[in-house]
Amino acid sequence: MADAAYAINNKAAHAGPLGKPSDIAMAISVVGALFVLIIPLPTPLLDALLALNLTFSILVILIVLYTQKAVDFSLFPTVMLVLTVFGLVINISSTRLILTQGAQFDGRMIRAFSSFVVGSNNAVDGLVVGSVIFVALIVMQVVVITKGATRTSEVAARFTLDAMPNKYMAIDSEYSSGVITEEEARRRKAEIQQESDFYGSMDGASKFISGSVKFGIFMTVLNVLGGIIIGAVTHGEPIAAAVNNYIRFSIGDGLLSQFPTLFVSTAMGILVTRAATPGDLGVEVSAQFTRDARIYWISAFVLAGMAFLPGFPHALLFVMAALLGFYAHAITIKQRKKTSTETAAAQAVQKSKDDTGDMPPIVPLEALSLEIGYGLIPLVDKDRGAELLDRVQGVRRQSAINLGLVIPKIRIIDSIILEPSEYCFKIRGVDVGTGKIRMNYYLCIKSGHVREELHGEKTRDPAFGLPAVWISEERRDEAERLGYTVVDPPTIISTHLTEIIKRNASEMMGRQETQAIIETLKKDYPALVEEAMGQKGLSLGEIQKVLQNLLKEQVSIRDMVSILETLADFAPLTHDTRFLTEKVRQRLARQISYKYADEDRVLHALTLDMALEQKIIDSRVETNSGIFSAMEPSAHRAWIKTLLRVTSTLAEQGYLPPIIVCSEMARYLVKLSTERELSELVVMSMPEIAPDITIESLGMIKLD
Repeated sequence: MADAAYAINNKAAHAGPLGKPSDIAMAISVVGALFVLIIPLPTPLLDALLALNLTFSILVILIVLYTQKAVDFSLFPTVMLVLTVFGLVINISSTRLILTQGAQFDGRMIRAFSSFVVGSNNAVDGLVVGSVIFVALIVMQVVVITKGATRTSEVAARFTLDAMPNKYMAIDSEYSSGVITEEEARRRKAEIQQESDFYGSMDGASKFISGSVKFGIFMTVLNVLGGIIIGAVTHGEPIAAAVNNYIRFSIGDGLLSQFPTLFVSTAMGILVTRAATPGDLGVEVSAQFTRDARIYWISAFVLAGMAFLPGFPHALLFVMAALLGFYAHAITIKQRKKTSTETAAAQAVQKSKDDTGDMPPIVPLEALSLEIGYGLIPLVDKDRGAELLDRVQGVRRQSAINLGLVIPKIRIIDSIILEPSEYCFKIRGVDVGTGKIRMNYYLCIKSGHVREELHGEKTRDPAFGLPAVWISEERRDEAERLGYTVVDPPTIISTHLTEIIKRNASEMMGRQETQAIIETLKKDYPALVEEAMGQKGLSLGEIQKVLQNLLKEQVSIRDMVSILETLADFAPLTHDTRFLTEKVRQRLARQISYKYADEDRVLHALTLDMALEQKIIDSRVETNSGIFSAMEPSAHRAWIKTLLRVTSTLAEQGYLPPIIVCSEMARYLVKLSTERELSELVVMSMPEIAPDITIESLGMIKLD
């Protein structure tokens, strides 16, 4: 808390006594604009302000065009007010300069604009042309754009306000059912309130435009009359010269002041009419204007027909008709491809439905499947990125590299039985792992370097069971600074999947998977496969048992050549899969040792007291079902209790996973006697230690 307070105070110190630099700049701009009303400006500064006003209006309309939702530009009413006041102030300043300087007025922006728009040097022509353009511009803004946008804002504000109770009830229903959290519910309600306030503000802000237009008319008329009076009476200019100068300057000034207002009013109209089509405007236009090719074919034929009428520009109409026809042809081809794709998909769905009519006697179960609640469907929705699908593919590839086991395609199913935010992994239809996900939230897992407690909804990591909290996306940086491990929903599920595969890899190694490995190996090593599985060799089921035993202790089976060579060497002596597994492990000594040794090739491990090791060996019992460790209950409890205490101490020191090195005869029995209470314990025999690996003993386990 002290650090947080220090950060706030430090931030305030940098802001300065008058506030942040952005706040100071805004205050100076607004106050300075108002002072322009009473302070005469030099014409170069006036030109700069006119250009700046035009630039701001262009920026506003471009921001509106690239805004996804109308409420994303919630500052628009305030911006409209500031730009309107800014334009009016400049208009007054330019009027002062025109009336005081007369023919000597050298404002380049107004002179250039009046010459460009009015065009004629004749006062009467300039008056007519400029007046027509000026009146047309004003009528377009007031009658067409501003009035329509005002009415749209009014209706949108009314309907938004009427729909608020129903929207609030829908949010409360989702919160009650557990689909969203309390924080998400508050955020959605705030968005609804913001939308209502936005359209209400837009309804009033449109009056700024209409007022600005009326003011522009008044100032233009005032400029013309005042300029003629001042020029003819005060300056002694001829009436014709005064009319020519002041009419041109006044109309040019009026048009230049109304041109930025036209941009702003157009932006307002676009913004308030986009409520029904949120998203990228360019994408929406492209999608909605290319739905049907018939409209372009008809338009092309109409233009071609008009080209044959007398008096029409034949070449121009033919070119336009050809362009429309070409575009219609392109849309037609695109629609045919889309239709054929949809038809093929529909036929495939219908075929699958027909196939289910004759049910097979056995319905196969997926080797591994993922069921999700309907609230997690966005994670696998291709239209929203389907990030989880890519993560699952990555986990399958990584499992093939680390374990040598190619996981079959994982079927993802939406289940109505699960809660909306719940997911479940199943191996051949049996649950092996479940978890819950908060969409749009991050899971913060406590690591060993957490400096401060993070407040949030407490939970546990579904993959490892570690303490964790759910936080919103805005607090992600805070959690990372405090030392938490921050993961998003797709990472949570993919990490859980990785652990599920590690713990249950042996169950997914069936005879069919073993046969596929053997067939692949037979292409390059036919003699090896023949010797290992020949007349005196092993059966497919025995090889499968060896591979399952290796995977059960997370030993990679990727080096199948070494595994089959070892099996071929010992198969003539015995078909005991447990004995063969131990010999294979010894053959893979370098692989196993390097996996658990550090960068200096040092293996930090525990050892067993000779008396304890002998007791474990003596507990060996062999039955028809296999080999078991049958220690006395009191001795077994003491052995497990001592082991738990020692491994817990090593975990605090960072030695994970815990490793025990013992003799070859005791290795399997030690693992067998501890796999229920300490499944993560790694047990290695001395022959499994590579020659270049150094063993560093962390202690000896013995019973009191």
